[in-house]
Amino acid sequence: MKKIIVVGGGWSGCAAALAARKAGAEVTLLEKTDMLLGAGLVGGIIRNNGRFTAAEEAIAMGGGDLFKLADATARHVNISFPGHNHASLYDIVKIEPAVRNYLLEKGVDIRCETRITDVSLDDDRIVAVTSEDGETFVGDVFVETTGTSGPMGNCRKYGNGCAMCIQRCPAFGPRVSLAAKAGVKEVIGRRLDDFYGAMSGSGKLNKDSLAPDIRAELEATGVAVVPLPPGMVDKKKLAMKPCQQYALDEFAENIVLLDTGHAKIMTPFFPLAKLRKVPGFEQARYADPYAGGRGNSIRFLAMSPRDDYLQVKGLTNLFCGGEKAGLLVGHTEAIVTGTLAGHNAVRLAAGQELLKLPRTTAVGEIIAFVRESMATEAGLKLKYTFSGSVFFERMREMELYTTDTAAIKERIAQADLSDIFGRPLL
Repeated sequence: MKKIIVVGGGWSGCAAALAARKAGAEVTLLEKTDMLLGAGLVGGIIRNNGRFTAAEEAIAMGGGDLFKLADATARHVNISFPGHNHASLYDIVKIEPAVRNYLLEKGVDIRCETRITDVSLDDDRIVAVTSEDGETFVGDVFVETTGTSGPMGNCRKYGNGCAMCIQRCPAFGPRVSLAAKAGVKEVIGRRLDDFYGAMSGSGKLNKDSLAPDIRAELEATGVAVVPLPPGMVDKKKLAMKPCQQYALDEFAENIVLLDTGHAKIMTPFFPLAKLRKVPGFEQARYADPYAGGRGNSIRFLAMSPRDDYLQVKGLTNLFCGGEKAGLLVGHTEAIVTGTLAGHNAVRLAAGQELLKLPRTTAVGEIIAFVRESMATEAGLKLKYTFSGSVFFERMREMELYTTDTAAIKERIAQADLSDIFGRPLL
């Protein structure tokens, strides 16, 4: 049986491992921390705007298992908040065990607390990866989904310092890029102000620390929008976020909260002393990142050059997904790129033709469009997501955005992609 090694256990890595396993390979998923899902442990938003379309495309292509798990753990469905419609908010507490158990049931070998720090090469081919504890993992094809944020030094250099986020670099060690270790020159994203990287776009407040009326509204509707006094409005922070779909005035003029288990505050940081002056937030406390009053993690500092098969340029047997595949923002974006990367890893191992998703699909279009855009100086300063900003506008212009599930299934059928990710290749 062909062996696929996936390094990085976020949404993209889980999707890659699952896709490779469904295609018939033996799969080992390596994650440096003690939990899967990475940023998905503090995210929680799916199906908003064009993400609905992308999720339904993935389901029609046979790669929608993780979306169905998120749907099953949703606290709120079909909600609206500024600039966003028909969103679902999955429970960030329940989702990780659900995904872990599902992968185990499907036969994925999960190795947590396994931080990969080196690669072994045979010319332009990776033959093995090695953990900091000296354990070696040999594979036929590798998929890198290690993300683009960390270590702590980068958060200090390009942000406001380590905010003690879910990645927990002090406890589990910093991110290491396989592609960089193998000699590939990686790509660094920029903000509009010419600084490198982008600050994660939200934090989590403990719901018990909020006023009872705010908590009640959150739990009843999934959303609470609290206007800020004029003197507290700071629109400069909007340009710092990777989530440009939320860079709307409403997110600077109000405290926008979403109920994902904790209260998701839609700002990259909000000084705690200032926050506690807002009525209803007098006892507010950050749940993640713990230093969320100072800042958040800095991302997009290590993206791999790749083609539309998600194969990393310069290496014959490495694929990438999630943020490693470009300036892609969001869980949906991570899942769909991870799925294609894991599927193509098995195709390569089996000596089969690689799959390129056509640009008549939203998923195929974002993969190609982001690659093209990042070849330009202007494109490196933008972020791309199905749910807003540049790419969602493009989706609408191209008539790719729809919530008509029958039309989406027909689109996938016309491209001869129905259940393509559900079929064994080996």
